Amino acid sequence: MIWLARHGETAWNIAGRYQGRLESSLTSRGMQQAIALAEHVAALWANGQCVPRRLVSSPLERCTATAQQMARRLHLDVETDARLIEIAHGTWEGRYKGALERDDFERYRLWRDHPERVVFPGGESLADVRLRWKSFAAELLRHRQNTLVVTHDAVIRCALLEIQGRALDEFWTVRVENGAYAAIASADGGFTVVHECVADFLGNLRADSAGQAL
Repeated sequence: MIWLARHGETAWNIAGRYQGRLESSLTSRGMQQAIALAEHVAALWANGQCVPRRLVSSPLERCTATAQQMARRLHLDVETDARLIEIAHGTWEGRYKGALERDDFERYRLWRDHPERVVFPGGESLADVRLRWKSFAAELLRHRQNTLVVTHDAVIRCALLEIQGRALDEFWTVRVENGAYAAIASADGGFTVVHECVADFLGNLRADSAGQAL
């Protein structure tokens, strides 16, 4: 079993700023989400469900801080892998969603309506993110270990679309939340999606992503 968890809520999530490769710390709620996620996974382990053997994180601090909560409770070391890093938003990084909707209107609308067509200036496309995921997924299949992965919104969306054989134009239909996770399992030389978004355990810690710059 592979768990694909999104990091906890960050200050820039709340502010509606594009993060990309830039750092933004977890909020108090984000840290509480990370703790709730860690306790949830630890409870699954204690109840005799799949035991995680590896913990791999994006190198960005919002992910490693989330992963550290699981590391403490599951007695695992945190590995980092650059293939799990967030999509590079290029010149959008650090900018507010509202400002980009005004100042870069055509590209912003294309990103919302046809995200598969966008290549961010100085950044990446969704196809680039998908290629990174495919490389990482091939390694997971070779290792055949139950693995916890802490990563980002775009990586999880691209991963689930790839596994389900769906096109990148369906990017926005995939549900991803701060501190929640998707579960995938190996099957027939690849993966199958077991759960797209497990978030109920967060209770009142669930964050409203409507204002986030995704």
